Amino acid sequence: MNLKSIIGLLIVLLGLGACNNFHPNDYRNSNLSDAQRAENLLSQLNLQEKISQMRIFHSGNRIHLNKEGELDVNDEAKEYIENGIAGIKNAGTAYEPKQGAILCNKLQKYIIEHNRFGIPAMFIIECYNGVEAKGNTHFSRPLTMASSFNTELVKQLWDALGREARIRGLHMCHSPEADLVRDPRFGRMTETFGEDPYLTSRMVVSAVKGVQGHNLGLKSTHIGAVTKHFAGYAQVQGGKNFASMQMSPRSFVDEILPPFKAAVKEAKTLGIMASHADINGVASHANRKLLTDTLKNYWGFDGYVVSDATDIERLHHFMKVAESFEAAAEMALKAGMDIDLYGNDGYALLENMVEDKPELLELIDDAVRRVLLTKFKLGLFDNPYVDVSLALQKTRTKETLDLALEVDLESIILLKNENRTLPMHPKAYKHIAVIGPNADKENITAIKNQLPEGVKVSYAKGCGISKPVRMPTLYSLEEDKPLIKEAVQLAKKADVVLLFVGGDHKTAKEAYFVSDEYGDRAELNPVGQQNLLLEELKKTGKKVVVILEHRRTLSIVDMAEKADAIIDCWDLSERGKEAIAKILFGEVNPSGKLTVTVPQSVGQLPAYYYQKHINYKKGYLFAKNQPLFPFGFGLSYTQFRYSNLSISDTIVGIGDSVQVSVDITNVGDVAGKEVCQIYLQDEYATVLQPIRALKGFEKVTLKPGETQTIKFNLTPDNMSFTGIDMQQKIEAGRFNVFVGGSSDTDQMLSYNLRE
Repeated sequence: MNLKSIIGLLIVLLGLGACNNFHPNDYRNSNLSDAQRAENLLSQLNLQEKISQMRIFHSGNRIHLNKEGELDVNDEAKEYIENGIAGIKNAGTAYEPKQGAILCNKLQKYIIEHNRFGIPAMFIIECYNGVEAKGNTHFSRPLTMASSFNTELVKQLWDALGREARIRGLHMCHSPEADLVRDPRFGRMTETFGEDPYLTSRMVVSAVKGVQGHNLGLKSTHIGAVTKHFAGYAQVQGGKNFASMQMSPRSFVDEILPPFKAAVKEAKTLGIMASHADINGVASHANRKLLTDTLKNYWGFDGYVVSDATDIERLHHFMKVAESFEAAAEMALKAGMDIDLYGNDGYALLENMVEDKPELLELIDDAVRRVLLTKFKLGLFDNPYVDVSLALQKTRTKETLDLALEVDLESIILLKNENRTLPMHPKAYKHIAVIGPNADKENITAIKNQLPEGVKVSYAKGCGISKPVRMPTLYSLEEDKPLIKEAVQLAKKADVVLLFVGGDHKTAKEAYFVSDEYGDRAELNPVGQQNLLLEELKKTGKKVVVILEHRRTLSIVDMAEKADAIIDCWDLSERGKEAIAKILFGEVNPSGKLTVTVPQSVGQLPAYYYQKHINYKKGYLFAKNQPLFPFGFGLSYTQFRYSNLSISDTIVGIGDSVQVSVDITNVGDVAGKEVCQIYLQDEYATVLQPIRALKGFEKVTLKPGETQTIKFNLTPDNMSFTGIDMQQKIEAGRFNVFVGGSSDTDQMLSYNLRE
């Protein structure tokens, strides 16, 4: 017997001795707690089996169904799972739901039958637009749905998403993102919920609770969330994927951590994924203060921490903080990293390392304990398979598709509406021109469905965005000139122009590490000839309504000046075309609000709203000092009046709450929804504070002439900040409260906080 086998046997014997009335099969006893079952199983695993529970691999082309419908697992995959495995990414996602469920069942059976203790695997997915698998409902992106400012609706969406994932045999999703996005050069911005800590916290809690079925559905109907990227990933310098992150410790605590803390303490997320980036020079995957001291010990997180793709080994060959792959594995393990995602030069090396460093065993046990506990929470030992007959019945149902449409309708933002161009009245037009690189046949069909018989709808592309090649390549002016000419000729014949522009999936995307693909941008102007197209169309004298569809904030100064109306759609669901048409023709009144600030230009960055007072003392030569559109902004087809702003007391003791109320009246002639927002400003503090910070919001529906009173409760937590000594505190002084329809509201009252 070699030394490794002896060590493994000793571990088992020590575990047996530590348990009173030990029974080897107690982990199969559903009457015991999840924690007891996990501990029982852990005590029986050998070292190889433990390390296998610390690894996830990608199914890729390793696992599929053959022509006869039988499971085909190649030799590489068999080697991965010979001692069990923590999980497999994207199992069966290339198949329709029923076939995907069949594959997952067969794969799970194979895994259970090929390890000593029958330990099932977690099957994991991404959820940027719903379940990223063939045949599932295609929902809007997180930043889009956050524009609804409707947390209950977002929770319903993630609940539906969780159900669709579980029914096809999946168990965990590497979502949602709790990152704040404050640099629109970053290509992954629509994966987030926006720039604000409070809004992001509320949306993340809704997403995690929804996808996990309030934790009640984890054992059968829902999946677990892996909240990411812990922490601060979207703050990378220059907005470039994989770049470093520099931020003051105080801003990190007050702005970046709250959404993650909410995911852990309020929503009970099952997993956390660490950030690609460093934090002021300390690699996140090697940051014990972050992963263990803060997350596990201080916040009480009992789930698992998973690396981002191969990031443990990147501590050596990319970040250069570990001098070998073995040193990288040790560094990550000691920091609190539990699972190695995709790595073959990370935790795979631990087996040989333990001979020389037996002190690593305790850390390995803690990691495996967390993984096993998660599997018990998911009910995988008692219910490892799914009913494949339900996969199609419960995927893309009418209710789910209607929910996707409802979220879209509440998320679309009206940015401009000069002379009440919108809504369009169907009987007012005989010929409508649909123009632009983002328009397609589905748009035309949806528009025609809103029109009476006989109205002509014509189409012209107008210009291109990016070419259909692997690397994003733009069309030249010479290539687009004929398209622009054709569009102008069409516009001259039409009564009105609907211009579909913005971006596409190639002009804002993740920049992958292992290829030469890019997704971040140095500029924010709409690419190609889109501004020129608008300019030429306006010369026809026809009204032009701009419909923006995009995955990053764009600097649309020209469009804001020249378009007669603008609706901002971001990245909608598969029913987004219908939603756009319903908004354009007034079947639904837009109610979305911006979750990010829209700058005048890239030179104005950073442009997020909750900066310090002193950032606005001076602007730039030959440029405005204000953003193009502020955070929280969004128009309606009606008008809302705010009145009777009042406060419970103007003198408040430290530790007490403050109640604020305001009346909102629909003074227009159509029903509408308004997002009432409350912002707080600590006028004087020993540490510079944001000029204002969102502390609450409520979306209300009002009929014409209807008034509703909205009440907010400002708690001591809302008034606290990290002081000079890096401790949370509340200081006496004057606080200003702003209430209105966006972050630039000037309706204000004040109260004094006294010792």
